[in-house]
Formats: sequence, structure tokens, C-alpha cells
Amino acid sequence: MPPPPKPKPPHKMLITMNSLRNTTMSVGDNKFYYEIVTRYWHPNLTKIIKHDFETRELEPLAEIEGLQTKEPRVRFGGEKAEWVSASDFVKFEQDKAGGAFATGAGIEYRWKVHKGQLQLVRADDAEQKPVVTFHPHRRHFWIFRMSKHAFFEIKPEPEVTEALDRLIVSYLLVERRRRKKGISVIRYVS
Repeated sequence: MPPPPKPKPPHKMLITMNSLRNTTMSVGDNKFYYEIVTRYWHPNLTKIIKHDFETRELEPLAEIEGLQTKEPRVRFGGEKAEWVSASDFVKFEQDKAGGAFATGAGIEYRWKVHKGQLQLVRADDAEQKPVVTFHPHRRHFWIFRMSKHAFFEIKPEPEVTEALDRLIVSYLLVERRRRKKGISVIRYVS
């Protein structure tokens, strides 16, 4: 009798820079590749661009207007789509780093901090097992160049990879709010 199949390893999505306005997020084989770009001629508009692995084309995914302001707005689907308030897209928690959002399929996810680490869990999961874990960047002697890039550890479940577009946008909004309010997320090293 053959041994049971091994579970698939999680995706490791690297974040190249510490900036929320200009960075790229991608896995090793570029199956999932996102660019976050804020042009200098439109400093108030941040665009999230997705690379379609099948057609090898870049397609606009979403836009965030006023990421630096108190009331940012989000829209998915290009120029003709309707703007939605960020507080309607992500239900932020009071005085905590986190918030909940729903996918197009109706599944609700929630960003939370557990033991100093930002995690994404399903809202209806009683065990609250993380489906995405954020690992922050590290620097040499805490001030020099990065010794390790930040990354997401994403479980290879189909509903999580389908919700990846909304996950990226919600992360940008939650992280901006966390940085602005000064809510710390410290990674404990054991």
C-alpha cells in the first residue's frame, strides 16, 4: 500500500520593498505576480496591476485613491467601475491592527495579530487556523540593508488563491492603517 500523498507546501509570496505604494509581490515561479505602483504625476492614486500568467499580459486589477489620507477609496475593474470607501471594503477593528473583508464568492476573511504576527483567517473557522501569515522584513543590525525580504506564507487552498486579488488590496489598507496609527506588530524570535 503506497504512503498517503504529502500535503502541498505553502506558496511563499515575496514583497520586494517595504513601501506600500511602490513594490512587487510574487511567488518563485511568477504564477502570482502583482505590481503596486504610484506614479509621481498621480501621487494620490495607487494602482495594483496583476500579471496574467497564461496570456503573459499585465492587466489592471484595482486602484486605491488616497492611500495616505483618512478616507481612502477602492475600485476594482478599471475606469468604469464604481469607487467604494475603504471602510466599506474592509471592516476595520478599533485600536487593533486588523479588519474583515468578503470575497466575491461570499467567504469572509479577517486580518488579526497573533503572537505579534499578522495573519489572515477565515471568519467562520472556529479553530482560527491562519491561511496566510505575514513575515516582516529583517535588516542587518536593524538599520542597514534588508537581510531578508518580507513575505506572505499562503496555504495552497483553492479558495485562498482565488481570493488573492482582494487579499492584496485588503493587506495594503490594513497595513497603511496600522503604520499610520502606530500599532506595532513585532515578530517574536524564538
